[in-house]
Amino acid sequence: MLTIHADSRGRALAVEGPRIAGAGPLEQLVAAYPSARVRRWPGILTPGLVNPHGTELLAGAYHPDPREAAELGTEPLTGDALDALAPDEARWGASARRGVQRMLAHGTVAVACGELRRRAVRDAVARSGLAVVARPAAGPGGVPSLDPYACGLPVEFAPPRERGSAARFAVFDVPDEAALSTRGAGTCVATVIEGRLVYRRR
Repeated sequence: MLTIHADSRGRALAVEGPRIAGAGPLEQLVAAYPSARVRRWPGILTPGLVNPHGTELLAGAYHPDPREAAELGTEPLTGDALDALAPDEARWGASARRGVQRMLAHGTVAVACGELRRRAVRDAVARSGLAVVARPAAGPGGVPSLDPYACGLPVEFAPPRERGSAARFAVFDVPDEAALSTRGAGTCVATVIEGRLVYRRR
């Protein structure tokens, strides 16, 4: 089924299956695809974000389950706290799945990763649909964060949204790109990967 995603500025994308069928003003796409379902979102549509710290956030940090919050807190565990926890493979897999979900909630559609040695982590990334992109051998620098705007690095977006390209984009509840840069990716209201709505703020 073809779906048109439109933001509050009237900019829209027509998505059919995993691909973008068209991009342009909402009125133009509705006229071109009169039988399409229309989803209207608050804020702005943008290409999805690339998180430069995929390795550190998914293979080098443990994301506590909400049920563990009383014992472990809610922030990712690293360093001595991670060593003390010593997660087994099953726990690493569950952590990576939660980490992926938290990335999706920040409009991330791709991660820059070095080698992911743990199979459970590799599987979590593969099943999520996140694209994996290369990064410098020396590492990306900056500070690992689920919000790419908080990393201290230039923010990278997925490739431009063009007809026939993979439908990977995000929606942020801000009035424009300047506000997004100021308020950060925590303003994400929806993330789409390969045409699938993989995150929606409730």
